[in-house]
Amino acid sequence: MKGLELSKEFYLRHGEEMLKKSFPELLPHIAVGLCGSGSECLGYDDEVSEDHDFEPGFCIFLPGEDKVDRKAEFRLERAYASMPKEFMGCKRLPVSPVGGNRHGVIRLERFFTEKTGTPDGSLTLEQWLRLPQYALCEATNGEIFYDGSGILSSVREKLSNMPEDVRRKRIAGALLIMAQSGQYNYSRCIKHGETAAAQLAVFEFINAFLKTAFLLCRRYMPYYKWAFRALSELPLLSEYRDTAELLLTTENGADMAETKYYLIEDISSAVITALQDQGLTEAICGDLEKHAYSVNDGIKDPTVRNLNILATE
Repeated sequence: MKGLELSKEFYLRHGEEMLKKSFPELLPHIAVGLCGSGSECLGYDDEVSEDHDFEPGFCIFLPGEDKVDRKAEFRLERAYASMPKEFMGCKRLPVSPVGGNRHGVIRLERFFTEKTGTPDGSLTLEQWLRLPQYALCEATNGEIFYDGSGILSSVREKLSNMPEDVRRKRIAGALLIMAQSGQYNYSRCIKHGETAAAQLAVFEFINAFLKTAFLLCRRYMPYYKWAFRALSELPLLSEYRDTAELLLTTENGADMAETKYYLIEDISSAVITALQDQGLTEAICGDLEKHAYSVNDGIKDPTVRNLNILATE
């Protein structure tokens, strides 16, 4: 059973009854679910994942102390800790007295501040431009089982909608890196006989491609070790997962280098088609650099448009 399923089942079997029986007055104010860090919040956990931070647990999110005071918080923590220590063959982890647990009682403000730097999802323009995609992914992933006030769901919805100008700026920067690393510098490194540098160029190209693919799908790229898994699930460009993996895992000898150059161009061409389908570029060519500046030119906010094209990188 996946960690998210285990968490939900544990809540439905034990947590829901505990909250309704012992804390009925808090139900209009709290939310329950599983989200944040960890492969289980993405549905990517497996047997290997069970070696750390894996347990039948869930998060109880609390609003500010004006709604739920510290005494109630303490009572909730005690009640959460007293639930069965083992469930469906999985043991629960001990609650840390100094915090740091991924499950248990969590203040909403602390959770969102930790992930995004803001307690309520109201990001400044600078925060939208600088926050890494994985942080936004952690703030919006997983599943909410119950939300009495709707505040948690509302903040997650707000964070799920990246402003269009910010999306364009991020895409423009990623496209420029794809152009420089893949379409230009890879071949130059090969000609110089610098195969290690050529592979670094491939890494840069693929990382920028991944960022672009998620942005084109209006989704947040998760932490890097899950990016390829998540790429497979995208409605656009997922068919290039194997191509990207081949580029990353093969050498750069003379014969393979030519093949890799054409594979880079295949991915670049597919990205350009996706840009054109979304009306993001007016450039008509195969040069990703020209498309990068065309995407940037389409940004409406002059403050965002006039920032360095790599401002988000």
